[in-house]
Amino acid sequence: MLFDTHVHLNADQFEEDVEEVIQRAKDTGVEKMVVVGFDEKTINKAMTLVENYDFLYASVGWHPVDAVDCTDKYLDWIEELASHPKVVAIGETGLDYHWDKSPKDIQKDIFRKQIHLAKRVKLPIIIHDREAHEDIVQVLQEENAAEVGGIMHCFAGDMEIANACLDMNFHLSFGGPVTFKNAVLPKEVVKEVPLDRLLIETDAPFLAPHPNRGKRNEPAYVKLIAEKIAELRNITYEELASATSANAKKLFGVT
Repeated sequence: MLFDTHVHLNADQFEEDVEEVIQRAKDTGVEKMVVVGFDEKTINKAMTLVENYDFLYASVGWHPVDAVDCTDKYLDWIEELASHPKVVAIGETGLDYHWDKSPKDIQKDIFRKQIHLAKRVKLPIIIHDREAHEDIVQVLQEENAAEVGGIMHCFAGDMEIANACLDMNFHLSFGGPVTFKNAVLPKEVVKEVPLDRLLIETDAPFLAPHPNRGKRNEPAYVKLIAEKIAELRNITYEELASATSANAKKLFGVT
């Protein structure tokens, strides 16, 4: 059985057929999924979904691209939601230096506040890191994020960054890019990550794996990612699926 640790079933791209998408995932062997909310709209949708499906869980946080829109009111709301039994993580939060909507200093401030929040509610953190590896590691170290740990979502760093994150009690999660023919770095890193700290995800509807690259991603495709990682690590698909599911259940505290 598979555990997709990062999916956006709450995205507009699934508005018309989310039930069919969920059923295809179940038919493919996806046992559980974490629906990640990252602003007011997607958090509300995530909470509705997890209350309607017993095998769905939620993570609630504020995306760094939209950090300029995050008020104390929203952070208080996220903290209140953290007590919901189906909320298993805080995030996605972090830093994104690709887009320029939110200045770096504001991103860092909102990132730090969510780390503090996660420590108060004792939940792991899901980290979004785009073109900001060194600053992400620095903030996590300065704020002692190792106290709660969490996930480096769709990990794209090298082994030096990977080891820094592993040292801080974080898991590394890999998605569609590990299947891309020209993606050398994630293929090399995924072979070196300790099996008990490895997770898989789709980030659907984004980053569909080969051979569906460029199409709408969906959680059923997490099997393609698991198969590729098993091949790269020279282990069986069953071993990879079992280990990553066990890792996710332990991290999120679900059975």
